[in-house]
Amino acid sequence: MAQFSNPVLPGSHPDPSVCRVGPDYYLVTSTFEYFPGLPLHHSRDLVHWRLLGHVLDRPSQLPLQGVPASGGLYAPTIRHHDGVFYVVCTLVHGNRESGNFVVTATDPAGPWSEPTWLPEADGFDPSLFFDDDGRAWWTATRLVRPPGETEVWLREFDPVSLSLVGDEHVVWRGALRDAVWPEAPHVYKVDGRYVLLTAEGGTDFEHSVVVATADHVTGPYRGSPLNPVLTHRHLGRDHPVAAAGHADLVCTQNGQWYAVLLATRPYGGYYYNLGRETFLVPVVWEAGGPVFSPGTGRVEESYDVPDLLPHPWPVPPQTDDFDAPELDLAWMFLRTPEEPFVSLTDRPGHLRLRVRPESVTEPVTPSIVVRRQQHRSFHASCALEFTAAGPAEAAGLVLLQNDEHHVRLLLGADREVTLVRRFGGKDEEIARTSVGEGVVRLCLEAVGQDVQALVAAGSEGWRLLGDPFDGRVLSTPVAGGFTGVHIGLYASSEGAPSESWADFDSFTYRGLE
Repeated sequence: MAQFSNPVLPGSHPDPSVCRVGPDYYLVTSTFEYFPGLPLHHSRDLVHWRLLGHVLDRPSQLPLQGVPASGGLYAPTIRHHDGVFYVVCTLVHGNRESGNFVVTATDPAGPWSEPTWLPEADGFDPSLFFDDDGRAWWTATRLVRPPGETEVWLREFDPVSLSLVGDEHVVWRGALRDAVWPEAPHVYKVDGRYVLLTAEGGTDFEHSVVVATADHVTGPYRGSPLNPVLTHRHLGRDHPVAAAGHADLVCTQNGQWYAVLLATRPYGGYYYNLGRETFLVPVVWEAGGPVFSPGTGRVEESYDVPDLLPHPWPVPPQTDDFDAPELDLAWMFLRTPEEPFVSLTDRPGHLRLRVRPESVTEPVTPSIVVRRQQHRSFHASCALEFTAAGPAEAAGLVLLQNDEHHVRLLLGADREVTLVRRFGGKDEEIARTSVGEGVVRLCLEAVGQDVQALVAAGSEGWRLLGDPFDGRVLSTPVAGGFTGVHIGLYASSEGAPSESWADFDSFTYRGLE
């Protein structure tokens, strides 16, 4: 039988949530400080996914200005009821708005509504459950006391007024004694009983999935004696898949059950530069509870394909020539732009970035467009025309983990190219060289955790810039936070005023695995 490979969404796609409408499946994931927010993927076989758009794609919907690294959008849930799609989510550390909100749409491709904020909804990781009696319920997690004691609460939700009504019910405080971060609650109704699925143990190595059941939606919920029903923390840090948790369930039109969940793929030791990715595992029900990955009890790197008609989508091209009138959906900004700094029309066939004072070394919105790293070994390169008007101006490629941990390969004044690795907020210049006339090509390649930079100008071939260096500085266990690496096209004058611009003729990304 044909098999599929995990992850089904490689790269930084954490906290997945899924719903089915007829033969169509829709999935959203967290995006933290990146804009547009909450990518919405579409599938018809649960294996092949295409990026349909973003739930929050207008600046008015998503005020991310000033949000720190790994702040922003946490753990969305998507549900569909009576012809309406609902996405609920939490904006963390917002300077203009913060907290839980709901947006709606009748077409998942959009447009989605402006957020309705729910100041009465404490905590984070919200979810919706539509019962078969017509009532709807909101669940979420809130901190009881540091460093991670939480509780899951539930309250009725009015889908017309988009508000919480009625009494609040605390329904869960964790499966294990002294458990930290019981979170990510989702409620389902299976064979007449209510099933509460949550995460536990934090989002790293100790992550897990636990389950409880009840006769009434408001509880009391009794934990399964099999808890945790899924975890990899007992498999050791050398296992190829780690940190499995934060699951959401879906039943196919053929009656099969599956879970989407997050997990990581460490490499070069316990380091995962790609962040937390979306995996798919089969689920069966026994004694009223879900059994994840029956037969092995762990997230496998491959499974038999679901009993659905295969539906692959066209493979995106490896090179973006910037010939389209709008940016490809794979590109994102770092926080919400307050002014335009990207143009595809000023010079057709090129992406033009304004050189602005904002720097990628600060929690601001610099002139950068990024896309996810999706392979452990990869090639990323760009073709660039740029003339610096001052000593601080530079443009080129960035491997971005956060403002304190990243790699910059930039063309600057006097046609000098510098390679800088930033660790713990401090820059280390690795290499520098001058390039000749013509279009400059910059490349960052990784083979596992070994990263190298290459440069070329005009008709000359690639040449190595400096020695290969260790890429573990870009991994979450080193840099902290919740995101994976993003690869960016970038221009900055590092605090100085500027009227310059940088023209990128193309960008190429391909896996080397």
